[in-house]
Amino acid sequence: MGGMSERMRWASALSEETDTRKAAQDAASRVAADLGGVPPDLALVFFSTHHRANPAVVAEALAETLLPEHVIGCSAGGIIGAGREVEERPAISVTAARLPGVTVHPFRFDDADLPDEDAAPRAWESLLGVPAAQKPHFLVLADPFSFPADLLLRGLDYAYPRSAKAGGLASAGERPGQNALLCDGDLLRRGAVGVALTGAIQVDTLVAQGCRAIGEPMKITRASGNFVVELDGRPPLAVLKDLLPQLSERDQKLARSSLFLGVGTDPLDEDPEAPEYVIRNILGVSSDNGALAVGELVRVGQAVRFHLRDALSSSEDLDRLMAHYAADLIAREGAAQPAGALLFSCLGRGRNLYGRPDHDTDLFREKLGDIPLGGFFANGEIGSVRGATHLHGFTSSFALFRDPS
Repeated sequence: MGGMSERMRWASALSEETDTRKAAQDAASRVAADLGGVPPDLALVFFSTHHRANPAVVAEALAETLLPEHVIGCSAGGIIGAGREVEERPAISVTAARLPGVTVHPFRFDDADLPDEDAAPRAWESLLGVPAAQKPHFLVLADPFSFPADLLLRGLDYAYPRSAKAGGLASAGERPGQNALLCDGDLLRRGAVGVALTGAIQVDTLVAQGCRAIGEPMKITRASGNFVVELDGRPPLAVLKDLLPQLSERDQKLARSSLFLGVGTDPLDEDPEAPEYVIRNILGVSSDNGALAVGELVRVGQAVRFHLRDALSSSEDLDRLMAHYAADLIAREGAAQPAGALLFSCLGRGRNLYGRPDHDTDLFREKLGDIPLGGFFANGEIGSVRGATHLHGFTSSFALFRDPS
């Protein structure tokens, strides 16, 4: 932990070398040079499917070349580093920071370590070793096959309601045991790792969901588990049958493959035009009663609205989000500019959505400047919407790091 007179400093590099040791050394040495040869307080390393068999080699090369105080990382299906996106090719990215005045608290645990859902906040403080009074900010990386990330996020929101949380699910495996997680000297094939950051740091989180609403806002009037049984007193299938003919020919075609349900995040929000939505997959429709199965536990009274996703609406959503954030920073007198950033983007974005690489990173640079940016394409993205942290799909979730204003 450095002196308070210094400012934080970030650097990010990416290597497409196919040899794992060389790739890790290449990325780490460029980060070391950008940081002036001073060992960082925190390094984040993300490595593609090609390198997932050799995570210990990644960790060794990083320790030898960069000498970081703390390291977290994971395997991923696509890698982001130095403001670039590399998909379906070998790559390793290293993003590291000198964090004067900041204490880095690493953590690693299995699902068995999590407190009971009825446990008091102090159980979470005990697990993480950080009191809420220190106002920590969290970065979380988890294996999707072995760890209930949603339970962790609910617990973190409960115990640390004013803390920023961001991260993603490792995405280089198709079954349990294939992903790799790194935390300091430990290599895990299951569970979750992360860091809590306390002290002289501000973390801003942004979530670009990339959808546009169709139809009118509605309320769930009957629900069971993850089934929406009635919307404004009608079966959801009947609502959709009335809605689809009102759409343009292009949107009707989109609805066959890219229809989602936006679920309101605030159950007390009585203004149907204002809700902030979390976008959830529609998993199926019951032919018996016209109910919708969605990727979320739902309850009566929640606001919902159907949404469509395509490249254009996704791009416009991210553009609007970044522009608003940039303008808000300017408006806040004395607010420090971001010194570094992380991006946790869905595997379904990138070239799959836009037809070209680097769309989100290019837009980030255009709106916010040449800030060191690393990250990965995730199997689920962690980010906050209206103060509640969710595990998202199809989003780009950003964490931006600033000196305190």
